[in-house]
Parts: sequence; structure tokens; C-alpha cells
Amino acid sequence: MRWAGPVRAFVITGPGEAGVAEVPEPVAVMGEVVVAVERAGVCGTDFEFFTGEMHYLADGQARYPMRIGHEWCGTVVETGEGVHPAWVGRRVVGDTMLGCGHCRRCRNGHQHVCADRHEVGIRGGRAGALAEKIAVPVTSLHELPPHLDATAGALVEPGGNALRAAEAALGEKDGMRVAVYGPGTIGLLTAMFLRAAGAEVHLVGATAGSIAFARGLGFSAAGEPPAAPVDAVVDATSDPIVPAAALELVEPSGRIVYIGLAGEPSGIDTRQLALKDVTAVGILSASPGLDATIDRYADGDVDPRPIVAATVGLHEVADVFAGRRPPGAGPKILVDPNRT
Repeated sequence: MRWAGPVRAFVITGPGEAGVAEVPEPVAVMGEVVVAVERAGVCGTDFEFFTGEMHYLADGQARYPMRIGHEWCGTVVETGEGVHPAWVGRRVVGDTMLGCGHCRRCRNGHQHVCADRHEVGIRGGRAGALAEKIAVPVTSLHELPPHLDATAGALVEPGGNALRAAEAALGEKDGMRVAVYGPGTIGLLTAMFLRAAGAEVHLVGATAGSIAFARGLGFSAAGEPPAAPVDAVVDATSDPIVPAAALELVEPSGRIVYIGLAGEPSGIDTRQLALKDVTAVGILSASPGLDATIDRYADGDVDPRPIVAATVGLHEVADVFAGRRPPGAGPKILVDPNRT
């Protein structure tokens, strides 16, 4: 058995308390691999763990110390028993949602809503990817093509969420007008997938900086929603007021996609939902969209890289959480765990 030495990881020990620590090097147990992380993304969920606002902390599904990071790419460096050694050397991304594999939901291909699922870097104690190495089940891996760089690779997971949101908004229709509330990472990626599909996209933002950045990417963006109703609305915000606003804005027989999560319950008038014959869809996970996102990035249909503001080292992540972001436009911060 090989000796496992320490590796560096970003660890949150309590609300507002975090830093880089040496942790035991992960070992590939049966059915798992160890991946050397090339890039990882910092997400809003990670920020909620840092502030202590993440509801998984309140209901016991997560607890400190937390090793966060669920958007990542890297290279397989070790395989456990039962895993073909040909995986070694492959560049991969991994699914965040790890279902039990036995329940009805998992058997039907919906492991991302398994009641007993673990979530990498989020739920159930599964260590995340803001670290030099990570151990994950081989069944969660999706291989990257050689020409897809680390920046795009780390954006596959948020892209999978965005692609699912875009497809849900479009349904079977072409030539649609779609309003996307929230020009953050998910909102911008959703808008990119919608535009690639031929939709007319209107991004609705709350800050001058986010609006200017969206316009720089070629989108129509404003602080206010479009004056005329639209065929579909995507809510990619954390604002509890937006779900009802989306229902007001959408055309009868239109579609609303809810992918943002507010910190408090939001309300909609279900009478209006029924009388307008609106289809409402909730999106939880990237899981069903990971392979398609890799294909779309690899084909050049969507280039997610312009949304990245900067790439930092592990030692700079605490500053990012504290609001001391490095200069650069765009909502996304990536982490290179090998940077010193």
C-alpha cells in the first residue's frame, strides 16, 4: 500500500473562517479514482458556506470543517480496485451529484435528486476540489477532449446547469424572445446557449457593472425587463421577488425556468400560472447536461471563457470570499490549486 502524504486544500472551519491547510492525500478506494485538479471554480454555493448561510448547514446535511469546490477539471492519476487502469492520464470533469445507485430515482437515471445523494464539496462530507487532488467515483467522470483547455473544463459544471435551463426555456420552439434575470455565471452561460440556439435574449441585471459586461458580450441588457412580454423567462437570481415578476412578464402559453435559489421563500400566484397556461420548470443540477455541454464547448458553439475575471491560487480564495476580488471583468473566479 502506498504512503499517502499531505496535499494542500482550502478548508472552511466556520462562518468567515477559512484558509489553506495540509490534508491527507486522497487514496483511490474501490470504484474510485484520484484526480490531480487543474482548475476549480468558485461558486455562490461556496460563498454561502463561507458566510454560514447555506441551508445544508442548518439542517445537518453539511457541517464544518468544509472542503468546498464542485466545479472542476483535472487529470486522473490513480485508480482504485475495480477501475480500469486506462483511466490514468485522462482529462476529466466530474458530476457533483453522487446518488446511492440503488433507489428508484437512481435506477431511472435521476441520481441528482436521490434522497441519499452526496454532493461533492457540498453535502454528505464528500471533500471538494479546491485542493491539489480529489477522490471521486469513476462513474461520476466525463472525459474532456484534448483541445478543451482547463478554463473551459472548469466551466462544464455550471454550463451543464445553464444548458438545461436554456433547453427548458426553449422547449420545442424556435425564434423565441427570452428574458434572463441575473447576468452572473449561470445567467450569462444560459444566455450564451440561448443565443447559439437562435433565440433573442434580453439580460436583466441589477448593477451597472453586470449590465455593462453583458452588453460587452453582445447581449441586450438593462436594469429593467423588456417592455413587451416574452416567450420565456429564466430566473437565475437569488432575489425572492423575481419568480413572481417572471410570471408577470411571460406570454400566455410561455415557459418559466427557475434555476436561481433565494435565501428566503418566494411566492407566485398559481391562479395566474394556470390562467396563462404557463409551463414552469425547476433546474437543480448539471448532471443530465454534462456530456452535451462538453460537446457544445468542444464544437465552439459556446465559448464560456470570457466570463472568467481571474484565476487565483488557493491562498487567495479567502480574499475573494471577503470581497477582495482581483481586477478583471466577468463574474467568475477560477482557482489553480498548483499556483503558489
